[in-house]
Amino acid sequence: MAGKSVHLYVLDSFADWEPSYAVARLNDPAWQKEPGRYRVRTVADSWSRVRSMGGLSVVPDMVVEDLIPETSALLILPGANTWESGAGSGAVAKAAEFLAAGVPVAAICGATFGLAQAGLLDRRRHTSNSLEFLKGAAGYRGAAQYVDARVVSEDGLITAPAVGSVDFAAAIFRQLEVFEPDVIDGWERLFGGLVPALS
Repeated sequence: MAGKSVHLYVLDSFADWEPSYAVARLNDPAWQKEPGRYRVRTVADSWSRVRSMGGLSVVPDMVVEDLIPETSALLILPGANTWESGAGSGAVAKAAEFLAAGVPVAAICGATFGLAQAGLLDRRRHTSNSLEFLKGAAGYRGAAQYVDARVVSEDGLITAPAVGSVDFAAAIFRQLEVFEPDVIDGWERLFGGLVPALS
């Protein structure tokens, strides 16, 4: 039986490395509590091929307008050069639907700007590249909820700055209970560089 989908939104110039730790582990059953429970599907604004910041070419599995919270375990929104110019509005609207339906959303780097602009960060603790970065988003009223951290997870919303890819992935694993807690802790120490150097 196919696992439940985790949806990765892709848009032109998306930062392919930011969701990579999460996507790689979600698609690899090794060490998972319930192997095959999740599968990652890409979703975009149209059926057109999308090119990442690193030059990877991605053909989406589905389009945003067909995405419904009930068929998803989580929506991942990566950073991109285009969030500040208004790209991703359809995905932000879906993120609002997901959160209202109790389905988690994970946003990193520039994607937090899109959520801020839509007011989705005003009442939840969150983080981003910096508070100053979010203050550039018209409609952002969440400065009092801002936390200077590598990741913040609250009320179904995971946020992280550009430098928080490992923490971001670990928060996703915890949210979805992909691995046992001690496995997540060990993975985070290893990939976060917290393991002592070998002599």
